[in-house]
Order: sequence, then structure tokens, then C-alpha cells
Amino acid sequence: MYKILKQEGMAKRAHFETVHGTVETPVFMNVGTVAAIKGAVATTDLHEIGTQIELSNTYHLHVRPGDQVVKKLGGLHKFMNWDRPILTDSGGFQVFSLSKLRKIKEEGVYFNSHIDGHKIFMGPEESMQIQSNLASTIAMAFDECPSSVADRKYVQDSVDRTTRWLARCKDEMARLNEKEDTLNPQQMLFGINQGAVYDDIRIAHAKEIAKMDLDGYAVGGLAVGESHEEMYRILDSVVPYLPADKPTYLMGVGTPANILEGVSRGVDFFDCVYPSRNGRHGHVYTNFGKLNLFNAKYELDSRPIEEGCQCPACRSYSRAYIRHLLKAKEMLGMRLCVLHNLYFYNTMMTEIRQALDEGHYEDYKQQKLERMAAGPKA
Repeated sequence: MYKILKQEGMAKRAHFETVHGTVETPVFMNVGTVAAIKGAVATTDLHEIGTQIELSNTYHLHVRPGDQVVKKLGGLHKFMNWDRPILTDSGGFQVFSLSKLRKIKEEGVYFNSHIDGHKIFMGPEESMQIQSNLASTIAMAFDECPSSVADRKYVQDSVDRTTRWLARCKDEMARLNEKEDTLNPQQMLFGINQGAVYDDIRIAHAKEIAKMDLDGYAVGGLAVGESHEEMYRILDSVVPYLPADKPTYLMGVGTPANILEGVSRGVDFFDCVYPSRNGRHGHVYTNFGKLNLFNAKYELDSRPIEEGCQCPACRSYSRAYIRHLLKAKEMLGMRLCVLHNLYFYNTMMTEIRQALDEGHYEDYKQQKLERMAAGPKA
């Protein structure tokens, strides 16, 4: 059940009840593609840094270790020792990202595995079956994510097929949730709006999928090459046509600024690999912009990454020490940077929810953006 607690313009403060616990929104989902956050981060760490919901990927877990293996071990929650909600991406993004390894047909997509080249077929029914085996809290519908530079006819044909696939996903999930051996018979389904940068295609698609009365709705196919301005324009156009009484999820986005702007446009759920990927390369987020800890100026810097931060890295270690670990290629350096970045994102979401609760979100947003744009302190 989704309940809006406060609104400020289009921005929504809500909570979303699931079989694995309540998610307070707006929320950033911490990305653990293969049932683990890259950078040696454990699920026990996720509790410590305030993670509400984790995201894993259907295609990658199907390839390795195999969704049947995960089902035999009791589902993804037991497998990775995580007792809070999990959203599984459907494998649809891999239709985009593995474009050289796949063929799209009406029945589904034929892949060659990116690991060993073996043939894989995934359509709406297969994606739902895999996600049912994983027993995630929220399953994403199987879709195609067309390129932001694809021509109009291709995008329209792709979106029409995604709509047909969504109807098949809904039917298959209803069937699977009735089966006796289903691990999570209360699994939810989110549909995905597509349409590249064509506002009219996106709006028509939003109206069509809104009729299907799903558990939530995502805006997909953004942050894949279009400008930030185009992304915000599309959100301004599309979100008003998605059901206001269901959660809205902006897939694969983004930077702290993207998230702040997305909240203003009515988005509840976000996910992105930026905090973990950047952390593994020594790039860390602060309220005054990003730092690159490989820079020589931090060699003798005894301060934490950010003064006042309560993450595991900042509570105990200096910039100089973390830089040394990174330079020495010690895994602890990566781990500390990833923990700091995820803590930064999770804490920012807490601040966003608090600002919405108190009715001053736009003021908070402007101050946060101005501080981050000002750049790091000396």
C-alpha cells in the first residue's frame, strides 16, 4: 500500500508498505547487481549506513549463479542475508546495454551471455519466472529501453511492443503468485514508461500503462545519452500522466543534483551505480561537491572525507590513509569510499524526506545545489 503523507508542488513524501517492510520515500535504492554491492560491502554494512531497499538484476543473477539455485536456497533475501525490500530489474536494460549480443523479436530477446557466450532467451514470461524464483519484493516489467537517439518510428514500434510485453508480464505474475511453490506470492509488479526523448510518445504510453492498475510505475530510458535538460523536460511532461496514488520510479538516475530535481518532479524511487562506481575509483561525494582522493594534495590530509559525516570511513579514517590504501590498491580503500558515498546518498534522502515533512523542500534543494556547486573546501 502506498500512502502520500505530504506534498509540496509535485514533490511527494510517502510511505510504501511491502511484505518485506515499509519504504519511506523519496528513497535511493542501493545497487547490488549480482546480489552484492561492488566494493566489498556486506548487507550488514547496508543496515549501518541506513539502506532501506536494495536493487539486484534479473539477467545477471539468471546467468550466475542461476535463479533456480537462488530459489533452492530460499530466495534472494535468504541468499544474501537481507531482511528489507529488494527490487529486481527485469533484464530489460540489458536489451539496451548488451545491444551487440542480442536480437529482439516479438516473443522476447535472444542474448548471447556476456560471460561465456551461451545462448539465452528472455521474454516477459521468462523474466517474471526468474524474478519469482528470486522472490524479490518488487519485480520490474520486461521492456526494451530504446536509445535516446533512435528514430521516431523505431521508438514508436519499440514502445508498442513494450506495452504488449507489459500485459504478458501482468498475466504471468498473476499466474505465478497463485502457485503453491512460489516463494513470495505477494510479489509486486512495476510497469515502465518508455519513449526516448519524444514527449508525445511518452505521454501516450503513460496513459496506456496507467490503465493496467499496477503496483507502481517507472520512467525508463533516461540517463542513457540525453542531456539533463531533456531528462527534466520529459519528467515534467510524463509524470503528471502516471497514477499519482502509486509510487513513481526514475530508473538509473543519478547524480545528487538529478535526484533533487527528480523529487521536485514527483519521483519516489531512484537507483544509480554512481556512488559505488565512483567510490571504487576514489571519487567521493561531499556537501561541497566531489573529491578525488588520488590527488596529491590529500597525501598529508588528516581530516575525514567530510567533517561531521558519521559514515564508517569518516568516523575512523583520514583522507591521507584512504588515499594511501587506494594508491596501494588495497581493497579497504575502495570499500571505505563506497560506504561513504552510499551513506552520503542515503543521508541526503533522509534530509529530503525531513524537508518535505517540514514543508520547505524547495529551500533545502536550492541550498544543497548551491553548496555542491560551490566546490570542495580547501
